[in-house]
Amino acid sequence: MANTLDPMDLKQIISLHLDGFSNRKIGSTLGISRNTVNIYMKLFTGSQYSLKELLLFDNSALSELFSSHTTLDVERHNELMLYFEGVNKARNHPGFTFLYHYQQYVQLAKDPYSYTQFLEHYRRKYSKEKGSMKLEHEAGKEMFIDFAGKKLHIVNKETGEIIAVEVFVAILPNSHYTYVQACLTQKRGDLIACCTGALNFYGGVPKAIVSDNLKSAVTRASKYEAEINRTFKDFARHYNCVINPPRGYAPQDKALVENAVHLSYQRIYYPLREMTFFSLEDLNREIRKLLSAYNNLLFKRKEAIRTELYQSVERQYLKPLPSSSYELKDYRKAKVQKMGYVYFSPDKSYYSVPYRYIGKETCIHYTKGMIEVYFYQERIALHPRNGAKGSYITNTEHLSSTHKFYSDWNPEFFKRKATPHGPYVLSCIEKILTSHDYPEIGYKRAMGVIQLHKAYGSDRLNNACKRALEGEASSYQHIKNILKNNMDRASLFYQDLEQTTNHIPVHPNIRGASAYK
Repeated sequence: MANTLDPMDLKQIISLHLDGFSNRKIGSTLGISRNTVNIYMKLFTGSQYSLKELLLFDNSALSELFSSHTTLDVERHNELMLYFEGVNKARNHPGFTFLYHYQQYVQLAKDPYSYTQFLEHYRRKYSKEKGSMKLEHEAGKEMFIDFAGKKLHIVNKETGEIIAVEVFVAILPNSHYTYVQACLTQKRGDLIACCTGALNFYGGVPKAIVSDNLKSAVTRASKYEAEINRTFKDFARHYNCVINPPRGYAPQDKALVENAVHLSYQRIYYPLREMTFFSLEDLNREIRKLLSAYNNLLFKRKEAIRTELYQSVERQYLKPLPSSSYELKDYRKAKVQKMGYVYFSPDKSYYSVPYRYIGKETCIHYTKGMIEVYFYQERIALHPRNGAKGSYITNTEHLSSTHKFYSDWNPEFFKRKATPHGPYVLSCIEKILTSHDYPEIGYKRAMGVIQLHKAYGSDRLNNACKRALEGEASSYQHIKNILKNNMDRASLFYQDLEQTTNHIPVHPNIRGASAYK
């Protein structure tokens, strides 16, 4: 069954044509086919009346003149409109194509429209969405972030000072699922903490984070290639996503998050207006309650609540969170010193690097618990951070063979070295080690004594140490002189006298030289 075009529609066609509208625009404005408009315009111009005269006709007269021309098949059209309701709901899913749904429509419809008419009728029905088609976003692709222009406040409980705090807003543009968090500043550390909180709230990671051109996020803004802050870029690498700041002076690129900020004023700021908070934790706890209520409100544009849209569509397209949260990194330049260490100025401490990098310029990446040393983007050392000032943190793998030998020096080391050469050598080494308040001095002298066995042998060294101990002169230089002058081979003076055969006969009233020690 077909319907004739309403006389009022005919007059509207004529009026719009006189106002300079094209046939295509007339059809779009009135919701009728462009071909129908073309046919009626031919009839109008072919009639004996001018367009202005036709406007003066009453409805019945105009209907009589153009009664034989029909428009659309209502049943066929209604069938298509019902099918479009399901098509429009599916627009949120990645991979959506009109061709796929048209092929399904052809199989279901008795008298299907052509593909061109299928698209024309869809755009006509959802004409309001046509202009903003570029704002429709793929699920799981982006997370928009921004700081609100207006601030909230907390009160210092001790001084009564009112402290203004920033409000961070994040939104997943496909489902409009929103996250809000208060923080002290817009600086890099707070931005990273808020982004981490947002990703944990969503339980996944989008492909890109679209940030405003914040100083803590973008080092240099550009319409074509912005320079991202080094720490923020490292944060994105940790979470396996990218940073994509909007173009400068292009507010349409971040319209969704701007709208989310505006809605947060209504749904979060306004209910908090008469409340007083004494800490960020208390403020954020209340924000989370209001945020939950906001995300569960009916989203009129999509006829669903944000939480439902997120759970049913967007969540499955987010990438999984890494096993550990990102730790904020800072950076320092340092030259490798001759002893094979880099100086870490924040803690005034030293960290070892492989000795082959001595004299090279390096970059230290550090967090609260870790120190990493890089040379031309290659990590050459990794240490747990030690906050003790003036400390030397050493990985023995970094040392040369000579340095490794010296790094093993301690009292037990020298005792082990001395034992094979005899008990008097061991006793002498023990006495040397305990005779100095500064152990490194004793280490050097003990090593000097032990090394004498290379030139004189272990037996002579042991005898020399025995003579040095009996003379209470167990120093390196004294032992060396004993060996050099062959004194270790001669008996002690008094022993020599007693062991020599005497010409005086033995008598109890005669005492030997040993009595005069």
